[in-house]
Amino acid sequence: MTEPHEPENSTRRVPSAEPAPPGGVLERDRSASGSSYEPTPATARPGGRAGRFWSGRRIPAALLALIVLGGAGLLLYDIAAVRADHPAMRWRRSVADDLASRHLDDVWVLAGSALAAALGLWLLLLALTPGLRALLPMRRHHPGVRAGLDRTAAARVLRDRAVKVSGVQSARVKTSRRKATVRALSHFRELDDVKAELDTVLRTAISEMGLARPLGLSVRVRRPAKKG
Repeated sequence: MTEPHEPENSTRRVPSAEPAPPGGVLERDRSASGSSYEPTPATARPGGRAGRFWSGRRIPAALLALIVLGGAGLLLYDIAAVRADHPAMRWRRSVADDLASRHLDDVWVLAGSALAAALGLWLLLLALTPGLRALLPMRRHHPGVRAGLDRTAAARVLRDRAVKVSGVQSARVKTSRRKATVRALSHFRELDDVKAELDTVLRTAISEMGLARPLGLSVRVRRPAKKG
């Protein structure tokens, strides 16, 4: 499962035929119609609270382990060499002399400290946050069983439902962790009627997904751009 961007899906439907009024194309004065709503909180389920999925953070953990292992091994080797009456490695003598001669307000000392602090904060952030933002938790009906829905799949479901609405020529859907944004083109019917039907159809689709936190919905409908 991958994350790093918000999913966007688009499709195009073959225009449906509807008799046009004599002498022109069916049209409306307003060129767009939009709405949004926030879902009601999901009720508690017997299976327990459905929290977010936690990432294993395998790559950062592996990199950190390799760095610590390499540094510790090199330092232990140098210490063992000194105890065996061998001179310390040149890099350790150079670092020790350099640190002894520099003041705390030196630019390189401050830069190194800032870098170490930034890396430490990054590691703490990785340890304290769940990750897996592309996976939406679903309601738990049985203890010990957890399920999730990928945001790309959720966007695809909503897009497929949207293009089945009469009057919708094409639709684009973006899903975040909390909201689904739908942008549709309508080539016939009143825009308000298309938007109202889209609201009903997409709310039903969201409720049928079984998400622990139903997605909010933002719908906007407009006419296709006129060519030429």
